[in-house]
Amino acid sequence: MEKQETPDRVYKSPRQSAVETRFLLMPSQANPYGTAFGGAIVAEIDMVASMAAQRHCEGLVVTAGIDSIQFEQPIYIGDQVALRACVNYAGNTSMEVGVQVVRENPLRSESCVATTAHLTFVAIDETTRKPIAVPGLRPETEEEKRRYDNARRRVQRRKELRSKKDKRA
Repeated sequence: MEKQETPDRVYKSPRQSAVETRFLLMPSQANPYGTAFGGAIVAEIDMVASMAAQRHCEGLVVTAGIDSIQFEQPIYIGDQVALRACVNYAGNTSMEVGVQVVRENPLRSESCVATTAHLTFVAIDETTRKPIAVPGLRPETEEEKRRYDNARRRVQRRKELRSKKDKRA
């Protein structure tokens, strides 16, 4: 079900909340085989995704769930790691943020997508810590529209699963 834009709701484009950050994979973040610990990458993903969610709602957010994470390629000690995050979908109080992790080896001029993830964040009131409304999302490019549609389907599936789970409990 598509959310209809309303005149009293603020809308933002995905690029208004996009965040990109980088780091160098160090030995303390790697296993004995010289590749990144999954947990180290997940921590960086959660951090950059929360920054995008905060930028979108201009307030506090909490991670409600990591909906998917795919480790496609290993990241090696000494690789540069670029993380790109943006809001794919905004509901009433929650947002889905997509993150792409790119492994770069500047010595060989190589780069590839190493990991992708989708996380859900809820905006909360600074005082009460209760959920609050977030701005809507207005995708502009074809890529943003594709991500929005895919995120909307994922949100719907999560709601259906939650409903089934509630009926069994």
